[in-house]
Amino acid sequence: MRCCLLAWDYPPSPSGLSTAAREIAESLAAAGCDMTVVTLDRVGVQQERGVRVIGAAMDKGAPLARLRLWGGIGHLAAPVAFRRAVRALHRERPFDIVEATNWYAPAALLGRPGDAPLVSRISTPAAYSRTEAQGLRERLDNLAADRLEHRQIARSSGLISNSAVHARGMESHYGIGNSVPHAVIGLSLPPEFLAVAADAPFDTDGPARILFVGRAEERKGFAELLAAVERLAEEAETGSGAEFSLRLLGVSETDLPDGLSPAARARTEALGRQPQERLMREYASARIVAAPSRYESFGLVYQEAMAFGRVILASATDSSARDFVADGGVLADETSVDAITDALRPLIASADLRKHHRERALKAAGRFTRQSLAQETLDLYRAAIARHQGR
Repeated sequence: MRCCLLAWDYPPSPSGLSTAAREIAESLAAAGCDMTVVTLDRVGVQQERGVRVIGAAMDKGAPLARLRLWGGIGHLAAPVAFRRAVRALHRERPFDIVEATNWYAPAALLGRPGDAPLVSRISTPAAYSRTEAQGLRERLDNLAADRLEHRQIARSSGLISNSAVHARGMESHYGIGNSVPHAVIGLSLPPEFLAVAADAPFDTDGPARILFVGRAEERKGFAELLAAVERLAEEAETGSGAEFSLRLLGVSETDLPDGLSPAARARTEALGRQPQERLMREYASARIVAAPSRYESFGLVYQEAMAFGRVILASATDSSARDFVADGGVLADETSVDAITDALRPLIASADLRKHHRERALKAAGRFTRQSLAQETLDLYRAAIARHQGR
């Protein structure tokens, strides 16, 4: 099967979406697919691990790049760039299927008659990852993004979600009917990641090191985590609580609030965005991984932390956490300062408790493999092709 995957970025670019794109592409290539990735983060053509990676970045100063600067209508720039690249490749040698994430609708202008069938793998919708709009420009941007996402979903001949709970939520959010094939398929982790995780020791000496991986946004519970750290840092200062440190990967110094207490600031280090090699080192050195998100479409951090046998602290507010973490981690009752503080305090204080949860994490890890990812994706592709042909 000749397959095309649209990606906003692709490794070595450090993001959850790029990691997911590579897992999808390489698993399908290993299963025998003729695999092409079209990405906006580069130019040129590369062959990587059996995958043809084609850069479709917009030239600075070109009309499309200038269009991207406009409010609302600027969201059309990327879908136009993707459509141009995919249709040119499709004319040369037709694709059997095109897949794209729903996030900000890179394939909103594909899936038309004459195009290859379109499959949307549904991650977090744009509406779930932003704060309340400030001003007319942001409101127009949000409206445009939402409408384009709905347009892409409506044109899709097949859909993929990462958990059953997520699938039900997205069917409601996008108004998806029963006629569209919709599969629940979990994501795997890269082989090199699993190899490093398998060899990573678990050090129980010294203060607990907490790791946060993600963006400094409301959905991730970032503000609540920092407020909990302030409380725990004050306890450490006075000797009434255990000592610890917090490392923030994906968060820059400018993301830290100006009013962060000196005690918390002294125990916190913002590392910014980092490549996968650094990410693996941070997991290896962590004792606890804090991921108190309100919502995750899949929760890649949960899977990564458990692969390393690290104690994962998530929030019961997130349905994915209730699904993936309950058997291998610790759930705060909700994404609140009190709940996160109460869940972290005993983990920071007790090396024996951390060791106990490490053993639970390792037992719960490894639910998803590249083989299952590829086979289940191909099954959904075949159903989508059949639906597209029957339209």
